Amino acid sequence: MSAMSVDSSSAFDRPFSPKAALTSHQDTTEANEKRLYEEKRIRLKVDIRLCTIAGLLCSLNPLDSGIISSASVTSMLHDLGLDHGNRYSVAILIFTVASVCFQLPATLSVRWLGPRIFFPLITICFGLVTLCTAFIHTWRQMIVMRVLLGMSMSGIYPGLFYLISTWYRREELQLRFAFLQVGQTVVIATGGIVNFGLNHLEGNGGLKGWQWMYLIQGVIAVVIGIITYWWICDFPENSHRSFYFLTEEEARIATSRIQRDRGDASVTPFSWMEVFRHFTDPKVYGFSALFFLLNMVSTSISYFLPIILQSGMGFSTNKAILLSAPPYYYAIIPVLISSRIGDKYRIRGPVIIFNCFCLITGFGMLGFASQVTVRYIGTYLATGAYISNWAAMNSYQASNITGQWKRAVTAAAITACNGLGGVAGSFIVRQTEAPRYLTAVWVSIG
Repeated sequence: MSAMSVDSSSAFDRPFSPKAALTSHQDTTEANEKRLYEEKRIRLKVDIRLCTIAGLLCSLNPLDSGIISSASVTSMLHDLGLDHGNRYSVAILIFTVASVCFQLPATLSVRWLGPRIFFPLITICFGLVTLCTAFIHTWRQMIVMRVLLGMSMSGIYPGLFYLISTWYRREELQLRFAFLQVGQTVVIATGGIVNFGLNHLEGNGGLKGWQWMYLIQGVIAVVIGIITYWWICDFPENSHRSFYFLTEEEARIATSRIQRDRGDASVTPFSWMEVFRHFTDPKVYGFSALFFLLNMVSTSISYFLPIILQSGMGFSTNKAILLSAPPYYYAIIPVLISSRIGDKYRIRGPVIIFNCFCLITGFGMLGFASQVTVRYIGTYLATGAYISNWAAMNSYQASNITGQWKRAVTAAAITACNGLGGVAGSFIVRQTEAPRYLTAVWVSIG
């Protein structure tokens, strides 16, 4: 007892040393600087590994829309009997319905199977179905192919949203979603140019131009699926098991930085009761409604832009395919700028509102201007705005949703409603309203 008193009193009586305090402060500062350096280095490795392959995988859905929209101004509609009634719109619709139905189990499977198994598997399936579409002969066979494509694609978007949200802090998300959009947008735009070239293979090997589009790009998707197995990384806590990626210590650092940011790095045991409980959160429905409206607008552009250019502005088939590419290249500029501003100043709502005003302006020019040049410029504004809002709204929801399973449920819910918006969007562009397409214009502006 007396010994403890002596030690205690000696501690209190010990004189204060400014030099020791300064040394301790310097040690703490150096430790923090070292930690921040390690975190930035790991984040860069994640950017290179995850954002690159995620951008390619995200491009599969618009790759499909690019093929079918480009093929729609070739002989495909006549060859398959899709030019009768609303069969073409139904072919677009059925893809979305199949995708929506499988999105929740597919998103949960990302956690159950792991990204390195799940994403290569569904990507290869998507590529094989796309390839086989080159050899169909009737519109009924096209409907079957569209259902299979929808099932294959059901987990791509929500699964990648979920995976990326587990790797980044909230103030880093919008720029990373923008990276995805850049990769996706480049593929869409380049796909239009590729489809322009493939359409010139008309008659080679006994295949039509639209068949070459499906054949070549189906093979490309299969190759991407094979590469994905080695390139994509696992969730942070399991990232040391990925192929030549992080060490166990780096994986621990990556997990701890997410835990400090929002406290949900660890995975709770799965139960269906917990999954369904998350559907009682009003935020899930609010974000789902936003994505429904966004994709209704984007579908009216992405699937029908070549048709609008051909029927609405008088361009030839090949020019319509070729001119559908530049608006997507332009979209890279606003999506990167708006995302950088959103992350730097930690604002989401004002960015989304600004993009909505740009979208309204673009559709106004498309619907009400008399000059073809002005209408074409309107497609640039509309395309750049909806693509920019895609990144902004994803970071908005990811920053406000915590919990591993809740993130998965929300990703599935918003992607499902995103798909339902595509269903609505496939019916608002009406061929009988060419060249103005006023229904699409007014609905998109509203």
